[in-house]
Amino acid sequence: MNLTTRATADQGGQQATPAGSSADDSRAELLIRYLGDFAPVVIESAKGSWLRTRDGAAVLDFASGQICSTLGHRHPRVVNALHEALDTLMHLDSKMLSEPVLDLADRLAHSLPEGLNRSIFLNTGAEANEVAVKLAKMFTGNFEVVGVARSFHGVTTGTASYTFLPARRGYGPLLPGAHAVPAPYAYRCPIRHCAGKCDMACLESGFDQVQQTAVASPAAFIVEPVLSSGGIIVPPDGYLSRAKELCEEHGTLLIVDESQTGLGRLGTCYGFQHDGVVPDIVVLSKTLGGGMPLSATVTTSDIEQRCADNGFSHITSHVSDPLPAVAGLAVLDVVEEERLEERAAGMGDYLMTALHQLENKYDCVGDVRGRGLLVGLEFVVSKQDPVPAEGMAARVAARCLERGLSLHAIPTGKKAHCFRIAPPLTVSKDDIDFAVGVIDDAIAEVCQRP
Repeated sequence: MNLTTRATADQGGQQATPAGSSADDSRAELLIRYLGDFAPVVIESAKGSWLRTRDGAAVLDFASGQICSTLGHRHPRVVNALHEALDTLMHLDSKMLSEPVLDLADRLAHSLPEGLNRSIFLNTGAEANEVAVKLAKMFTGNFEVVGVARSFHGVTTGTASYTFLPARRGYGPLLPGAHAVPAPYAYRCPIRHCAGKCDMACLESGFDQVQQTAVASPAAFIVEPVLSSGGIIVPPDGYLSRAKELCEEHGTLLIVDESQTGLGRLGTCYGFQHDGVVPDIVVLSKTLGGGMPLSATVTTSDIEQRCADNGFSHITSHVSDPLPAVAGLAVLDVVEEERLEERAAGMGDYLMTALHQLENKYDCVGDVRGRGLLVGLEFVVSKQDPVPAEGMAARVAARCLERGLSLHAIPTGKKAHCFRIAPPLTVSKDDIDFAVGVIDDAIAEVCQRP
């Protein structure tokens, strides 16, 4: 493997040496492969937007880890807060509370629209979505749930029922009562209706279909502000507000899954703010912990009260743990003090402008789309024949990694034809310029190959 890298101030000015093909083959013997093959590098350290491999090469991380290092890796405020916390509390009995947990609940309540003031703190987005759906079912007394095609909410049995991507396949029956409305995918309208601009006919017709097939009004409609793992599908303006109206018509709760979009990534603190809507339940995870396993489900007093009266229960070993809560507080501090939502909007515009130049340059780049610092490229056979170029995104991503850039090819079909760019919100223009240059070179090489 040949990693071409550049030195940065964070790397002490030292030019990294190219990495050889010395990936430890023992991992294939020791680990369960949970997402196909592992990346052909072993990471030794990370700081800011950069990773350092065991072989000494530097890799620019334009995936923010798993979109969890939203402030970059090892942000000093998060690291210092964790160091201090380790001298006091790490873990407690689930019924015992700590100051960090109470403070984090208060901070979230003040950051969210009035009324969203009851939180539970968990570990992953999948778990937080499980809690959100359980609350909706207990509050409404109904059991069916509506999702959006091409959405991703987790791979536990419950969340996989409402995740309409290949990750749900191969495990037999999932939960009953799962429905999907077509995705607002303007580039490839799933109902063959729109021509590049979604008018929400997919949402309207989808809800009509659900009402005809559901045994009762669904308990919840769960939706991402931008369908990230589904190919960076950006709904049209007003999509969430219309969804809220449809939910209210049918006694259905609106769950907005902000796991990949919350706390500034889309250029607003929360993605749902783009439409001026107030969800019934909000889910946070990846962007909340700054690299620590932390998620939250937030709802209203009325929903919490009825569920508590009905005996709601969700006990795990690490619910309300104090140590991750400390990290969450530090993340909220940095997002607010450094005005990262505004930075994401500005840097996102800069990134999109550069990527649109690649779109105009290459016939195999069919679409560039996104909001803030969550951006996707879709590869096609050609602009005249916009059939998905299956596997091209994975090949481009592999070439990028060889050149010192990490980003995610998204497995939305048989083989990935979209990839996701989600750098830390602290990313610099120099890093964006470097990344776009690497992507440019990788596309030039791959597009010439069969």
